Amino acid sequence: MRQLDDRAVRLFIALAAFFCANAVLAEFIGVKIFSLEGTLGIAPVHWRLLGEGGTLDFTAGTVIWPIVFIMTDTVNEYFGKRGVRLISWLAAGLVAYAFLFAYIAIQLAPASWWVGSAQNQGVPDYQAAFSAIFGQGMWITVGSLTAFLIGQLVDIHTFHHIRRRTGERHAWLRATGSTAVSQLVDSFVVLYIAFVLGPQHWPTSLFLAVASLNYAYKMLAAVALIPLLYLARAGIHRYLGEARAQELIRQAAADPAQPPHTFPLD
Repeated sequence: MRQLDDRAVRLFIALAAFFCANAVLAEFIGVKIFSLEGTLGIAPVHWRLLGEGGTLDFTAGTVIWPIVFIMTDTVNEYFGKRGVRLISWLAAGLVAYAFLFAYIAIQLAPASWWVGSAQNQGVPDYQAAFSAIFGQGMWITVGSLTAFLIGQLVDIHTFHHIRRRTGERHAWLRATGSTAVSQLVDSFVVLYIAFVLGPQHWPTSLFLAVASLNYAYKMLAAVALIPLLYLARAGIHRYLGEARAQELIRQAAADPAQPPHTFPLD
């Protein structure tokens, strides 16, 4: 059988592609800050924490990151630590590649007619708008990539630590538990690098308050998406067949020093 005829190989390619697409997309749409209350059509919620306050405003990237959590746990379940490491490094490389060419595109001299072509849409300077949207600051980019990679590595080890203690029971526990730990790290690392070490120099109270709020939001979203985890699991078992799905799960849970026999990842 040719390798691409193997359903497990096809499944890994599909999961990896979807994971990377979501990771890159989350980075680029994250430049927009949206109002959760306005989106839901409810009155503003004025929170107070550590002497800081505000309303429920988040980056648009938080809408899609919970999907990335689900994808991470799904790959972890069936392809183990090496599978998640592979897609994590691939996604980080693609994000860096995308930001590099966004920067190059910003530096290209704009056509004079194009700069003012969207004035009727309320955009007087298309080049300035393009630069503002795609030219996220270096500190934000570095913080985001660093937090993503650290969070993924923490997620991998936490997931398998819980799995060793619970066996194949409670898929929701290892998925939510690993997300809880990894996103605790991610939420604080990205803001610390981007806004404390970066040029804005946020005070400690603001940093801790905003990071805590972002973490709470991510965890609520992760819990709400638990049914999606089980839906994905059911679809994979139907696609692979119960015997093959269980074989992959056993291999994923095995000692990572022992390479899987039917689906090597490197």
